[in-house]
Amino acid sequence: MIPTTPSLESVTTIREDGSRRFIHPATAQGRFTTWRTLFGVAALLVYVALPWIPINGNPAVFLDLAQRQFHFFGLTLVMQDLWVAFFLISGLGFSLFYLTALLGRVWCGWACPQTLFLDTVRRIERWVEGSVPARERLDRLPWTFEKTIRRGLTQALFALFALVIAHVFLSYFVSLPRLYVMMRHAPGENWGSFLFVFLVAGALWFDFAWFREQFCIVICPYGRLQSALIDNDSLVIGYDTKRGEPRGKKGATGAGDCVDCRRCVSVCPTGIDIRQGLQMECIGCAACIDACDEIMTRLDRPRGLIRYDSQNGFTGKSRHILRPRLILYTALLLLGAAAMTAAISTLRPVTVSVVRMTGMPYVVEGDEVRNQFLVRVLNKRNTVQHFSMSVAGNVKSLRATGGETAVEVGPLGEETRTLVLVTSRSELHGSFPVTVRIRSLEHETQIEKTVSFVGPDFLTTP
Repeated sequence: MIPTTPSLESVTTIREDGSRRFIHPATAQGRFTTWRTLFGVAALLVYVALPWIPINGNPAVFLDLAQRQFHFFGLTLVMQDLWVAFFLISGLGFSLFYLTALLGRVWCGWACPQTLFLDTVRRIERWVEGSVPARERLDRLPWTFEKTIRRGLTQALFALFALVIAHVFLSYFVSLPRLYVMMRHAPGENWGSFLFVFLVAGALWFDFAWFREQFCIVICPYGRLQSALIDNDSLVIGYDTKRGEPRGKKGATGAGDCVDCRRCVSVCPTGIDIRQGLQMECIGCAACIDACDEIMTRLDRPRGLIRYDSQNGFTGKSRHILRPRLILYTALLLLGAAAMTAAISTLRPVTVSVVRMTGMPYVVEGDEVRNQFLVRVLNKRNTVQHFSMSVAGNVKSLRATGGETAVEVGPLGEETRTLVLVTSRSELHGSFPVTVRIRSLEHETQIEKTVSFVGPDFLTTP
């Protein structure tokens, strides 16, 4: 039996027998719905456009796994720089916690990809299958020709939408030109990418066709975390009990402003009744606010029976934006931002490594001892760079070959040179440090690497 009233004791999307109950939320109209729609369209356009926007010769966001290079809005990171990603990822996570403490679940209702995608999916569903009563009637019908055609077209459009999202997602890793080349060839030539796209598209299609709001309730931990992140001064969506209760029809003696029309329930994408208080399933989409405001306007009553406010505000107390939790969060956020800025400022446009060549650590030839090294220079810029190489040690007879001419490295390329260090046996009394300097001729960048010159422990002059 389908429950007629949402309950705090059970999830609305699950029937008493444990079977799945599909929710068909009605369409809300109002200021918040308009703003959310505009914001959602802008967010989706940004998601699609980022691989198209060139910055310093690369897409704005390009995670080039093949070359092990990662581009973020002009900042290029190689594998050796990935420690900076700790600040980026932890900073994004902490910013979400900060926003939650201040503005409640604004991320879930306004910016989460799950919410934005489902908004598009529900528009497709309304376009193909009709209004809420028509879709509910279709649910009850047996599999007639009409139901098969309508549901088949709906699922086909869901699958097409999922494929578009998956292909855009892949372009973040292979670039758009490479993606276009892949799409023109047989799947077997790029089977890994082909499999990736269809796995992602399949997961998205399953989400659109069946899972939907259960993702927020069952899988996503954020709804449960909100109980620890928000307090009585956080901005939430709620129902003004003092003003609305007791519920009753218009004109009823002693009745509050709520006429129990259930319009707020019918537009809720997770099927809850906001009048029962703040709940884990609420994603903060504000559809119930627009629905209730529309009814209040028709009844010539003040809007805001359901509104954005703090829990203190709903009980008649004043809301405090500046409070110890926010002060602490702000201090930590600024500290993290400063640490990330300092970390990024230490990144250099070139990476240098100097390693000893495999085999014998040294070679003795007559009166001389020779060490050989490989110098690897990685250019992290999108333009050609030239580098000079020099060495310095505390042994007068030390000389180097292999670095006499400048090293030219192409955009985001690398070059390897053999560096041979030679010194006199008579001046060698154990190992000693040698400094290898690599300097960019185009920029004021200099990197020093220290290696050890080694030889026999005891040498005698012949």
